[in-house]
Amino acid sequence: MVEHAALAGVTIGITAERRAEEFSAALSRHGATVRHAPTIRIVPLADDEQLRIATENVLAGPVDLVAVTTGAGFRGWIDAARGWGMADRLLATLGQARILVRGPKATGAVRGAGLTEHWSAPGESNRELFDRVLAEEVAGRRVVAQLHGTTLPEFTGELLDAGAELLLVQPYRWQWPRDLAPARELIGGVLSGEVRALAFTSAPATANLLTLAREGGRFEEFRAALADPASVLCACVGPVTAAPLADIGVPTVQPERQRLGALVKLLVAELGR
Repeated sequence: MVEHAALAGVTIGITAERRAEEFSAALSRHGATVRHAPTIRIVPLADDEQLRIATENVLAGPVDLVAVTTGAGFRGWIDAARGWGMADRLLATLGQARILVRGPKATGAVRGAGLTEHWSAPGESNRELFDRVLAEEVAGRRVVAQLHGTTLPEFTGELLDAGAELLLVQPYRWQWPRDLAPARELIGGVLSGEVRALAFTSAPATANLLTLAREGGRFEEFRAALADPASVLCACVGPVTAAPLADIGVPTVQPERQRLGALVKLLVAELGR
């Protein structure tokens, strides 16, 4: 049922896998035509042997500091540990550490697990989070960094350089989807003028779409189309997601709050009738 036709006649491409159905439905309720073209695929947590090994490494000794970057990633990690019979030990280990989080969603996940955060990044940025971790004098200390999708070497490398014994835990690793045809068709739709906007909710999905355009020999043409908001509006849920576009000079719009619902409202405001 269409709430109102604010986005009638507007075609919007989305590239994420997680919450794609919810996102698509929200846009469709405003009348938009949605083209879902995933550029990433999430590795199932329960089958992720790398995550299990990382969890065992965390449990091998006391932990001093924990950096939690995302609420979804933290909850997924605890759920996976529960399936492996490790959750109680993991929560006990994390509960003895100082937990620093990247904003309210990560805070909610930590508290939902029965733990307490010691500090939350007011601006919800990884830069704030890892700067605060560094300020904790990490040399010689066991530091757990819960990542999400990407390894964030620009931040984790600083911890290693500072002498931390760094343990990386990466729930929701991304891989290429099995079928790239919809993503290639989305690039074609942008270049033909059929697609009025692209909406991105994760940096890996953003970067992968650009990679596909480059591999297909259409990167410069594609970049030029995205660089003109009057032709194609690029909407991103936050600055991290927008970074691959910013790096190539493509302007983006972003909601004040880094939430899916806020991104939908922004698209309605920018493109609605």
